Amino acid sequence: MMARQAGGMDGLQAAFGARLLAAEPLARYTSARIGGPADHFVAVQSVAELEQAVRLAWAAALPFRVLGSGSNILVADAGYRGLVIHNDARAISFREDADAIVVRAEAGASLPTLARLCVARGAGGLEWGATVPGTVGGAVFGNAGAHGTDVSSNLLVAEILHREAGIERWSAADLALDYRASRLKADPESAVVLAAEFKLQAAKPAALQARVDAFIAQRRSTQPPGASMGSMFKNPPADYAGRLIEAAGLKNARIGNAQISALHANFFVNLGDAQAQDVYALIALARSSVQQKLGVLLELEIGLLGEFADVLSVSLADAHG
Repeated sequence: MMARQAGGMDGLQAAFGARLLAAEPLARYTSARIGGPADHFVAVQSVAELEQAVRLAWAAALPFRVLGSGSNILVADAGYRGLVIHNDARAISFREDADAIVVRAEAGASLPTLARLCVARGAGGLEWGATVPGTVGGAVFGNAGAHGTDVSSNLLVAEILHREAGIERWSAADLALDYRASRLKADPESAVVLAAEFKLQAAKPAALQARVDAFIAQRRSTQPPGASMGSMFKNPPADYAGRLIEAAGLKNARIGNAQISALHANFFVNLGDAQAQDVYALIALARSSVQQKLGVLLELEIGLLGEFADVLSVSLADAHG
């Protein structure tokens, strides 16, 4: 295995040269500004380079993760023992298709940027994406959504690189998209998103912009600014994770420089130089408190990258407001 991985590193070095970095700190690539170094790191600029890097990692049996904007992930303080592929493939194009407008975006494209371009083009359906930080690949991976809709509502097809089958075109059904879940999220090293196509409807740009403005105003009034991972937990059926965390008495709770937001309790904020383990301790505190006090077990919406020490016991006494 070691020889195979060494050979794979030789292949990555030959393909990417000085762009293949060692011990690259990941905090700068995440929205929470938290995380230790990846053993190996490469930024890819095109779909072809993304495919090449992933295939080389598979051939070497080298653990890897594709990282976009890093907006829905917590990276361990010790970092990641494998290859992180930072996806900067961002091309976006439009075409007319019968009575619809189809937009194709590479997986590294910013979702808010895509939403704004669609509005300017008069293509309606992705306005909600203007308020969701992240990339198109990440949005497909986690079936991102907001304001009562999600990726599955407009996804026409996703271009997928699969370990065994190669490049395929998957529908929302093929992806098994569900609430903040997908087939890809269940097994992140088996396949990666290369690009996605969305089917949109013609509409007046001014009307679409008004919707975007309303969504942005709502976001600013209900979600905290600053460095965070977005929504920490999935909303349970017929309830809200933020309401439950607040009801458990944890709004504004703080461990180290990680804090549960006073504005929205499902957002955990980095107040400055927060450690991933402090965030992880807050996660454990929120889950245990909500389960003990309200009988609901919260499920993480964010992903975890790297190894985290078990939090055997954490209580409100360990946190402060």
